[in-house]
Amino acid sequence: MTSLTPGAPSVRQSGGQAVLLLRLAGPLQSWGSRSAFNRRETGPEPTKSGVIGLLAAASGLAREDPLDALLPLRLGIRVDQPGALLRDYHTVSDYRGRPLPQAGVSAKGIQKPTSPAKNTHVTTRYYLQDAVFLAAVAGPRTLLTALDVAVRAPAYPLALGRRSCPPTQPVSCGLRDGSIEDVLREEPWQASRRAREQYAAQRGRERNLGRSLYPARVDRSVTVEDPHGDDVLHDAPVSFHPQARTFTSRRVRHDWLSIPTGFPRTDDDTSDGANDDAGHDPFALLGW
Repeated sequence: MTSLTPGAPSVRQSGGQAVLLLRLAGPLQSWGSRSAFNRRETGPEPTKSGVIGLLAAASGLAREDPLDALLPLRLGIRVDQPGALLRDYHTVSDYRGRPLPQAGVSAKGIQKPTSPAKNTHVTTRYYLQDAVFLAAVAGPRTLLTALDVAVRAPAYPLALGRRSCPPTQPVSCGLRDGSIEDVLREEPWQASRRAREQYAAQRGRERNLGRSLYPARVDRSVTVEDPHGDDVLHDAPVSFHPQARTFTSRRVRHDWLSIPTGFPRTDDDTSDGANDDAGHDPFALLGW
């Protein structure tokens, strides 16, 4: 029996395994795996801590609550639309005109004023603009069914890495059967209509067709959690407690999958990227 929220009815983990698909898209996203002083970075794709945090918020978990039910879930990320990096220049000041306090505190626990007085603090934050990712979360079917319901009617607002980055709807694409790789391989391309049309136009220009070319499938990069993977990411949460935030490492592998484009019509002679005379185009992912 697994309880997502203290005092709530337990979710019996039975009924086999499934995969919950989440479409992570919005004007801005920020998946920070590290922050240093006045600089907040974003990774190129969602972190496991960010996805688990989204599921925890949807389920009504407080930051102090244990994450035992969510930690064993496996994650796969497909980059459907990488977006563009945005650098946001911030300044912070006290509206009362007072000097800003420093990080240190006095013996009474009161923050000391800056010396010499500092009236403006500069911070730099990074975001991804107009990115679209498909997250595949694998685990017990009954647990994922409960999470699917929670994401569709979340207890707390959902965010794409930071609270200032709300997702577009719908977030949940529902449950699927099969492995993470199989599900990510067969789910249609989730990029925006504009991005897909730009891709088709670019493919037509590459072949000097004088028109857009609509392939049936397109290559997209994926990152899949794998105990035998050859890369290590330090983004697996252990606790979100404000006074004891803890993370650990996980192993992943990176790959490319040929996925359905979902175009209303396709040019079948170029539908298979492996048979395309142009070969694999690494810049296609960037929309070039």
